[in-house]
Amino acid sequence: MNSYFNTDINKKATHSGASQAAWLPLILRDSPDGSRRTATLAQQAAMRVFSLLGPLALVGWWVEPLHAEVSFREQIAPILQEHCVACHGAKRAEGGYRLDTVEELVKPGDGGTAPILAHKSGESEWVSRLRSHEPGVRMPDESEPLAPEQIDLIAKWIDEGASLEGIAPKDPLWLVIPPKKTSTSPEHYPRAIPVIAMAFAADGSQLITSGYHEALLWNPLTGELVQRLPHQAQRAYAIQSLQDGKRFAVAGGTPGAIGELRLIDRASGAVEQVLARSNDVVLDCALRPGHQEMAIALADNTIRLYDLGTMQLKRVISSHADWVTQLAYSDDGKRLGSASRDRSAKVYDAETGDLLVSYPGHGAAVRGIAAIGDGAQWVSVGSDKKLHRWELEGAKKVAEVPLGGEPAKLLRVDASIIVPCSDKHWYRIDLSNNAIGMKVPGHEDWLTSVAYDAATARLATGGLDGSVRVWNFKDGSLVTQWVAKP
Repeated sequence: MNSYFNTDINKKATHSGASQAAWLPLILRDSPDGSRRTATLAQQAAMRVFSLLGPLALVGWWVEPLHAEVSFREQIAPILQEHCVACHGAKRAEGGYRLDTVEELVKPGDGGTAPILAHKSGESEWVSRLRSHEPGVRMPDESEPLAPEQIDLIAKWIDEGASLEGIAPKDPLWLVIPPKKTSTSPEHYPRAIPVIAMAFAADGSQLITSGYHEALLWNPLTGELVQRLPHQAQRAYAIQSLQDGKRFAVAGGTPGAIGELRLIDRASGAVEQVLARSNDVVLDCALRPGHQEMAIALADNTIRLYDLGTMQLKRVISSHADWVTQLAYSDDGKRLGSASRDRSAKVYDAETGDLLVSYPGHGAAVRGIAAIGDGAQWVSVGSDKKLHRWELEGAKKVAEVPLGGEPAKLLRVDASIIVPCSDKHWYRIDLSNNAIGMKVPGHEDWLTSVAYDAATARLATGGLDGSVRVWNFKDGSLVTQWVAKP
């Protein structure tokens, strides 16, 4: 199995005597400094009494100085997401207890004990289990205990009233956690990292490659590092330049934890929009020709379609049973194709999301897909080390081309298909005769990414060893090479 996809990405209360609604935040009031605060349970109860006594009873309500309250969104939810959801989520609920949504985390598990008692951290099962040293009782059960500071923070949040800040009960934890400025990249990389994503800037003047918590901008003729754009997702799995030439999209995230698609200003590196978020990484993105629309492929097995004008989610397609590895539109924008680790390639109506056909011919994980023209025919590559050409009508295979290694995502350039492979070569497949027109060596390790600039007819390839090569597309001659390591 392709290791650059799999090595790291897989590391991957309703309480007795009271209803859940009794301790959800109900009222917001302004503090003297003008900030908005969520009323605790005690304040909510007092407000109900004061509403009966009249306005005079509210005099002096905010006289007592307010300390900074613990935020569920910013402080508690990230702890739960990182340390608890793996064993207490929808797919695995140890002890019959889940905390992957607000709705679930307030419900007792099989033991029937209230997990959280507002204002009573000492009587809350959460805290007693977190502080226990008894095997089988202490949580987390399968990893190191939480730091004392984290447990104290959770206890403090409960003692303050366990405010949930108006979060929708069914929202998953990963969604309620605010997008954060990611870690700073090292000044100098101690070693090269795989170049899993790359794209030419719209004007061809720069080559954008994936880095560690950053995007790296290079001069494609000299290999000179032009700019570093820090504070990005930990890893990028796809980069797409937008039509305006000023922005690019980065699909990625932290494997097994969070996925995001960010729209980045190329000049400043500022994150203009976090377009999508998920509980696992975003593996690819594709622009719909003739539309302000982007499709993204996720490791949660779904495809999401976003309107780039409104930045709103239009549709979720859930036809695959495993990671969606690559997406491609037909030239007219009417059809959308997807490749998946579930051993299938699929084509949808791009407007409605309806499934048109599923191609099972690879019998192995499908790594890449591309449309030919208007999408009457498609090509796909998979772990069977073959390129398949097939028809939309009836999913009939038209041709098959053996490859020398396992492919990564493919790229269509006019009447050719470019396939980077694990045998350290990139292949140029001629669609006029369904044969290998060029097989080019040059990397010291697996090829993991590819990009093309039409204006200069240059092709770029990235390797698992962190190397980058820029080629003359017409004859396959090498233009320049470097290691993408600041």
